Formats: sequence, structure tokens, C-alpha cells
Amino acid sequence: MADPPAVQPLPDEHFMDEALKEARKAFQLNEVPVGAVVACNGVIIARAHNLCEQLVDVTAHAEMQAITSAAMHLGGKYLDQCTLYVTLEPCPMCAGALHWAQIKRLVYGARDPKRGFSLVSPHMLHPRTQTTGGIRAPEASDLLKDFFRRKR
Repeated sequence: MADPPAVQPLPDEHFMDEALKEARKAFQLNEVPVGAVVACNGVIIARAHNLCEQLVDVTAHAEMQAITSAAMHLGGKYLDQCTLYVTLEPCPMCAGALHWAQIKRLVYGARDPKRGFSLVSPHMLHPRTQTTGGIRAPEASDLLKDFFRRKR
């Protein structure tokens, strides 16, 4: 009997599209439109978007919400077999949380030239964390620009 065909892993763009859906939810709530998903073994285990205004909490970034949700799903605090997809480069606070969670991989969309963690130090993440930036960056950037344009 022949082996079943190998399942091809989904591309980063697929998961970033899901993070963009979360960012659009934040936009509709009048939150800064940042969305995140956590995937393990090709399956999304957590979805989140910014909730700072809704929760009146400056720490309620999409990444923080996603980390908490993923850890609860897995029943442990380490996400060393998971990838976080987020539409905007994480800030230093979120990068610190990703370090403690030992995230295996970080994939982000738009770079944050004002508050991104790489401005402070590109070494803020766990030493084993792999990073990829620029996935669906134009879409993520356009959503943020549209949001702030409407605010002015």
C-alpha cells in the first residue's frame, strides 16, 4: 500500500491573512488595528486583536492577548513549538513577553519605525526565536494608515 501524500504546510501568507482579519476587528472597535494569531503544527490555536481601549489597559496588545490565549490552550506557558503571526512589528513590551514565552518563530507584517522592538534591540527575543518580517506588509500598513488618517 502506498504512503499517503505528504501534507504541505500552509504558507506564512495564509496565517497573516488570518491576523489581518483580527486587525480589521480591532479597526471596527476603534482600536489600533493590530491582529495576531498563534499557530502550532499548522493549526491556529489563538486569535487576538488590540483591546487597549475596550479593556482600558495599555498592556492589552494583540500579541499579549494571543500569548495568553495560546498558553491557556496548551496548558503551559512556553510556546516553543508555536509561531506568532502579527500584523505589526511587536513593541518592546510584547517582545519581552515573547522572550519569556520562548516563542519558536515570530512573523510580522509591517515594520514599526516608531515603537518596534528592533529600535531598542533586535536581540530582545529569545535566542532561538526565528524572525520573519514583511509578510503582507502593504496590507497591514495601509490598514494602520487608514485608521490614523480617520483619527485626524
